[in-house]
Amino acid sequence: MQAEIKLESVSLQLPIYDVASQSLKKRLVSFGKEKISDDQSGVIVVQALSDINLTLKSGDSLGLIGRNGAGKSTLLRVLAEIYAPTAGSISIVGKSVPLLDISLGLDDQSTGRQNIRLRGLLLGMTSQEIEEKTLEIVDFTELDGYIDLPLRTYSAGMRVRLAFAISTAVDADILLLDEVLGVGDAAFQAKAKKRLQEFHSRAQIVVHAIHDEKAIRDSCNKTLWLENGSVKAFGDTSDVVTMYNSSTNI
Repeated sequence: MQAEIKLESVSLQLPIYDVASQSLKKRLVSFGKEKISDDQSGVIVVQALSDINLTLKSGDSLGLIGRNGAGKSTLLRVLAEIYAPTAGSISIVGKSVPLLDISLGLDDQSTGRQNIRLRGLLLGMTSQEIEEKTLEIVDFTELDGYIDLPLRTYSAGMRVRLAFAISTAVDADILLLDEVLGVGDAAFQAKAKKRLQEFHSRAQIVVHAIHDEKAIRDSCNKTLWLENGSVKAFGDTSDVVTMYNSSTNI
């Protein structure tokens, strides 16, 4: 099966509840007037994405670029089906795995080994897949005896290493990544970077929100430049990144 992502005229409005209308408008003035409005019931809505058209096929690796608040993370959440578009249509063929919050689903009262199963099931792994990959995950984390202790006894770095190892053990057709993951000391980060590259290579399509220009040029054949929730440019990575750099240097 060939993976595919297709977005046609996708827009997303996010409602903001329990905030005084005028107060919120003042605080969000930097979004621009076209980004904020009242719906028919008087609820404030923010136009998070506007008229996104995008097609990705097997073999594509897409980099998402743009200033903070441009809509990169929001688009990833639409692709992950966390947010449903308020207009337009989205079609996804293939198993999609989002690495947007790698600690999602971990339980403080359960051991590291038990969390491998919990997080694995949440990511769509079967019981057999989890059983087959548990030893490899444990070895990668370098947690040794801690793997059979409750997660509440872990340091922040140990938690991230466990979450990272589980998340990158999944076999995905489509991989959705939000920024680079920080996972410990320099030695472990080098190990993690290699694992992430291997993870990339197993997926048919990768969509990555990233600020590192070198990483985009090295790993992405296509780039989407977002500005205020709209597509500013989409196409060959070299062309789009060059345009983006020119605009930010003005």
